[in-house]
Amino acid sequence: MSSPSPLPVVRTATPDDLGSIARLLTAHDLPTAGVRDHLGGFVVAARDSTLLGCAGVEQHGEVGLLRSVAVVEGLGGHGVGTVLVRAALERARALGLHELYLLTTTAAGYFPRFGFETVGRDALPSALSASEELQGACPASAVAMRLTLSIPVPR
Repeated sequence: MSSPSPLPVVRTATPDDLGSIARLLTAHDLPTAGVRDHLGGFVVAARDSTLLGCAGVEQHGEVGLLRSVAVVEGLGGHGVGTVLVRAALERARALGLHELYLLTTTAAGYFPRFGFETVGRDALPSALSASEELQGACPASAVAMRLTLSIPVPR
């Protein structure tokens, strides 16, 4: 009987993680534009020196954009994404953000468990227009979602 793998460590991303984050996002057809500029808002899950997943928060004034939530192939359904999203939400709260938005083409059914609600693209605050994701890195067909951060995250 083999011993279970150690649980991944969730930590703030460092410049050394940038290449692994970019490769992971590319593997999931997610935009990499703006990652370098907002790396300080990223969290990663790692086991030993292997990056298992990432999630990022872009701060734009008092609102933010949750972006780049990705987990390596084969780890879906093992809770790594959930841990990353929760860590990103805590990062957003620590930054003093009042609302967090996201755009998704494939995971609109995943984010309501964290309190996100679908909104029209016209509901996105103008402060987010500085994000490269909204400047064309994310397709116009992406679903917009919003979370008010004063509401506790459902467990």
